[in-house]
Amino acid sequence: MPAGTKPQVEYESKSWGAQVPFDAINEPGTYVCNWRGHMLRVPEDAIKPGRSPLMSICGCEMLFVTKISDDPFVTISKARLLAANCDLVVNF
Repeated sequence: MPAGTKPQVEYESKSWGAQVPFDAINEPGTYVCNWRGHMLRVPEDAIKPGRSPLMSICGCEMLFVTKISDDPFVTISKARLLAANCDLVVNF
């Protein structure tokens, strides 16, 4: 592998509690940012092939999120409970 290149890794976020890099989100659902505890709602339309990403975050470090629900529109109170069940910081 040439110097300075990163290996491609496939992440699966099919189950709640799965941690994936932010830029590897490939399924709709509700996610919690591991670095600050913010909630991300990822609707199906946001990940359809041929669509531009609705949001992009760039930085030196890989940012991870944890999937807490397959439903991108889960209520905030339920999302807080699901995040707490995963021992995640809640900032929403």
